[in-house]
Amino acid sequence: MKSALSSKFQITILAVVVFALAAAIQAQTAPVADRAPVHDFNLLVLGDSILWGQGLKTEHKSWYLVKNWLEENQHLTVRERVQAHAGAVIGSSGTAPPRALTLYGEINSAWPTLHDQIDDAVRAIRDPAQVDLVLVDGCINDVNARRFLNAGNSSQVIEALAREKCGAPVEDLLTRVTSTFPNAHIVLTGYYPVISEKTSRDLFMRALAKRFYAALSPEARRPSDKEMFERLTAISYTWYEASNRALTAAVAKTNEQLVARGSRQRVSFARIPFRPEHAFAARESRLWGFDATTIRKMLALFTFGKVSLQANDEVSGRRWSMCEDFFGKQPDETDAQKRVRKYNVMVCRLAAIAHPNRKGAVMYADAIKEQVQNLMATTGWLRNNSATVPAQ
Repeated sequence: MKSALSSKFQITILAVVVFALAAAIQAQTAPVADRAPVHDFNLLVLGDSILWGQGLKTEHKSWYLVKNWLEENQHLTVRERVQAHAGAVIGSSGTAPPRALTLYGEINSAWPTLHDQIDDAVRAIRDPAQVDLVLVDGCINDVNARRFLNAGNSSQVIEALAREKCGAPVEDLLTRVTSTFPNAHIVLTGYYPVISEKTSRDLFMRALAKRFYAALSPEARRPSDKEMFERLTAISYTWYEASNRALTAAVAKTNEQLVARGSRQRVSFARIPFRPEHAFAARESRLWGFDATTIRKMLALFTFGKVSLQANDEVSGRRWSMCEDFFGKQPDETDAQKRVRKYNVMVCRLAAIAHPNRKGAVMYADAIKEQVQNLMATTGWLRNNSATVPAQ
């Protein structure tokens, strides 16, 4: 009797084990639709200091926030390659300009240009056809952002520069990006107004406006403080709207070319919804500022940089050491060369000023995600996601 019960018990245990094994195998071989798919996805970032993320730790940069969103919401394994760096200009295809060795993206350098960045990406990626998403920005360094800080400029001059530098050159750039990476969606990001009516008018800001003022004609009357800020605000808004119009038109023309050749690719423009209170030195600023008391800031102005200032960004300490190395003292340095070097070091140290801070980076990431969602709703990813290529 005991032997029969023991046999029945062993049979029962065996049946349970077999059932469990069968269930595990069935779970492993279940259709992909029953499980969250995971695909390798290649992201390429081209551009200037904005998409590089000047002053931000990697995990707070806009492109990194987009990467996290893709992995968490689109169930993708994202491999990124970041060619963007501070100071990049658009340049042109097929030229060989002088190149500065960019060891660290925080260091301002016109080269590699955006066209150089495309070349560098192609050399690094085995198959450009397997890039899925390209984030790109460019043209502010071609205009020269210092123009927005000079109250001697006019809105007409800024608008003309925006049309010239952010129109046809960006269209040529986008055309090259779409042809080089034929299975990628492209999101072009815009810029923002630096100064607004919400920008602080304290003693330091008034002194700073005067320091950057340069009359365009010898007979021009020096404006009052109020007039200076009114001009700076007008210039900033003109830049914001004129650059957005030029970039939007470049995207539209590129998409017309894609449609004409039957391509499923799409280029999208991410306008940044900057409000007056988000401008530089405003109460709810989305831009990095100075990390110093008003007294120290005034001393820095009046001593022509002998009293140093520091930006309030996340990587200022690291950038300081990089600036010292990059603009190191040269053998047999003359007094004139020394003055230029010290000026370059000072500008390099403060490079994050007026760039998007962490909240500003979130604003950029949200604008990019909105465009990606729109692209996905109409087109979907363009390549077979089962193929994988290491992008970095």
